[in-house]
Amino acid sequence: MDRLPDQLQPGLRLVFVGTAASERSAATGHYYAHPGNRFWRTLHDVGLTPRLYQPAEFPALLSLGIGFTDLCKLGAGMDHVALKAGVDVAGFAAKIRQHRPATIAFTSKKAASLFYARPTRAIVLGRQPEHADFPTVFVLASPSGAASGAWTLQPWRELAVHVGQR
Repeated sequence: MDRLPDQLQPGLRLVFVGTAASERSAATGHYYAHPGNRFWRTLHDVGLTPRLYQPAEFPALLSLGIGFTDLCKLGAGMDHVALKAGVDVAGFAAKIRQHRPATIAFTSKKAASLFYARPTRAIVLGRQPEHADFPTVFVLASPSGAASGAWTLQPWRELAVHVGQR
């Protein structure tokens, strides 16, 4: 059973893609649910949402054209634990091709590294080179409190500008 349900539908302007649910998110059933996670505050601060949403309100973002999924749907917790449950990159890519969002944004370099099958150190933040038959891709600094040392708002701002132009 998936730890968090996908929030996908055809025609979304943006889909956020995480690595896996945190323990708190898996327990509550809400994306980016840990109080130390910057995700919801950042969405509002960069203008992707008109107000500050709470994690329990994640389904409401579909009405704003924003969806959610993870590469690892069965695991939960820190990456070194959650990813033991397996990563389904092909299944993820098929979902994205089926629903055809305009843009996807990996919410960590780790998630992007799994998709691109490259080491995390080889992943750069921001807009990525075009990928055949795939939406525009951004890689964002992880909003997780566990990744505070690598936090930067800049790629989130770039994403907001891009999505606002579509």
